[in-house]
Amino acid sequence: MTDLFSGYQTRTGMFDDWLDQRAIMRAWEDFLTYRDLDHSRTSGVRREILESWSRSLASGIDATAGLAPMDETEELLDDARQKNADLRAAAQKPFQKIEPLLSEANVLLILTDADGLVLDQIGDLRTHHAARGIHLIQGGKWDEAAIGTNGIGTAIRAGRPTLVHAYEHFCQGIKGWTCAAAPVRDPVDQRIIGAVDLSGPPSIFRPHNVAMIASVAREIEAALAERQEMRRIRLLEAFLDSGSAQSSRDAVVILDCFGRVMYHRAPSGDAPDPRAPKLSPGQQFIPLSGSMSDQDIARATPPDLRPKGISRLFLDGEFSGAALILPPRPASAAARPAAPAEALRIPPRAGAERDELLMIGQAPKFTAAVQMARRAAAAGSAVLIQGETGAGKELFARLIHTSAAHQGRAPFVTVNCGAISAELFGSELFGHAPGAFTGATREGKPGKFEQADGGVLCLDEIGEMPLDLQPYLLRVLEQRAVYRIGCSRRRQVDVQLVAMTNRDLGQEVEAGRFRRDLYYRLGAITIEVPPLRERPCDIPCLADHFNRAVAARMGREPLVLSQDAARLLIDYAWPGNVREMRNLFERLHLMVAEDMVTPEDLPPAFRNAPRHPAAVAPEPQPGPANLTDLEEQAIRHALAAEEGNLTRVAQVLGISRPTLYRKLKTYGIRRTYE
Repeated sequence: MTDLFSGYQTRTGMFDDWLDQRAIMRAWEDFLTYRDLDHSRTSGVRREILESWSRSLASGIDATAGLAPMDETEELLDDARQKNADLRAAAQKPFQKIEPLLSEANVLLILTDADGLVLDQIGDLRTHHAARGIHLIQGGKWDEAAIGTNGIGTAIRAGRPTLVHAYEHFCQGIKGWTCAAAPVRDPVDQRIIGAVDLSGPPSIFRPHNVAMIASVAREIEAALAERQEMRRIRLLEAFLDSGSAQSSRDAVVILDCFGRVMYHRAPSGDAPDPRAPKLSPGQQFIPLSGSMSDQDIARATPPDLRPKGISRLFLDGEFSGAALILPPRPASAAARPAAPAEALRIPPRAGAERDELLMIGQAPKFTAAVQMARRAAAAGSAVLIQGETGAGKELFARLIHTSAAHQGRAPFVTVNCGAISAELFGSELFGHAPGAFTGATREGKPGKFEQADGGVLCLDEIGEMPLDLQPYLLRVLEQRAVYRIGCSRRRQVDVQLVAMTNRDLGQEVEAGRFRRDLYYRLGAITIEVPPLRERPCDIPCLADHFNRAVAARMGREPLVLSQDAARLLIDYAWPGNVREMRNLFERLHLMVAEDMVTPEDLPPAFRNAPRHPAAVAPEPQPGPANLTDLEEQAIRHALAAEEGNLTRVAQVLGISRPTLYRKLKTYGIRRTYE
């Protein structure tokens, strides 16, 4: 293998120091010989590889092994493939899309379960034959505890996309391969259920392989989420068809076939149930299986949530879940006054005062973005947040910081790329040595990457970053190390990068203003923050929040919106998004002398905003609008505008059809357009 990489480093010059495979081989030998616990002999090896080597050594992995263990029986493999049928089905379309590109590319695209067992594989036939020699085929076990450091097992163990190249593998027999892998998470409870991997000879190595494979993993997760949502809706329909709960006073929990909460309906008009900390969607409520009787299910539930009724749910003739009708709450709990819905709270940063933030919204696009942010925090990978000005991108960056393993205690460093001159950009990000350039400090200075070590670095307006500095950022992301300007010393950093932009970076790439390879690296995990006009069901909640927040700060009572003014807020397109709404209520509290806000108090843009041509406004009702009135009015308005088409009404309001059905019943709204 001494000439395995000949002529290769010249094609990837900017990564030469990472790809110094002979140095990595010497470091591996020293690691095994001296147990190098202080890493004095392995300083050139990436941190995540060293950590994996240490785990492999502690697990007793044979470093001279030449192949992975193998499931010998076809029956065991069939059982695993059947158990992961949803995962395999979700991967089918992404795999089919990529397959034509792999036939002559010397690569394999591999799907495994959560234990690293290879379930499916496509790709180049010659590479497939070579893979047989190391059991990188269906039935091969590539868990890190079985074969040491490798792309599949290490990605599953670390919980984030991972690249393991050549001599970085722990076992001697697989050092002739390079692999990039990413874990696949269940969209319901975020546990890792598998991995997708790109493997081949070292010649296929490209730094952006890990970004590409992470993108495939996200496609699979999106397909899984779609399947789960369809299953959830079908479970709801099966429950409604069963007629098990006829009263809106009934509390209902619907579980999937694993016993996870798919839906929870509290009794209408009640405050949140203090007995139900385990009833949020995705939580494991009880262990559930098709062999359990109603009595078994009842015994498995907590005593204070023992159901008064159980309905087993079947889809296509197969047991798919259960609906539990919960008993009434104790009188003392039911007597408590109703509390407003809780917003998602982001606690203050370490050392900051009065820095708590709130994320308010229930629109599917918004909640999907929140879930994606939490998954990104768990993965620890670079994240690209895209959204219009004022949509709340900064909140999602803070959410990632709070949701990460350090739970917000680590540094959170922000940089506005549009506010730094091109001359100072490099020193601000990477730091500089003493006297490195005119104006440099005498003592030298650490850059933002070093300041954010162990935490999150947030680069706002990433599209403004000078083009000539973008390769250096890409290098830092790949190597997890920085070099200060004027200094040759390599400094390891463990930073999760969060980049934000209101531009379309894809168009910037095509226009030559942003590097394609950096775009692919940042875009492996992309969070699209929806504009407010795509979250109409959140407008009443946000308006109420800003109204109360500004009133509390000014020491006065909240304003009251007239019906006409409330309708204008719902009809408005909000080009400035949430920030524009906040500023609106600042203005209203300063300008409105009375407590009632009328259309004349709103800026002209609200009164002159175009309305849906098919919209038929309901007759104005006297009296002020509260949150419930606003919601009812929004539903009636959408129902009239869409001529009673409930599918389109649900899409316009940003809610599911079962939720729309429930709200129609709650408000006594009848469909009159069918």
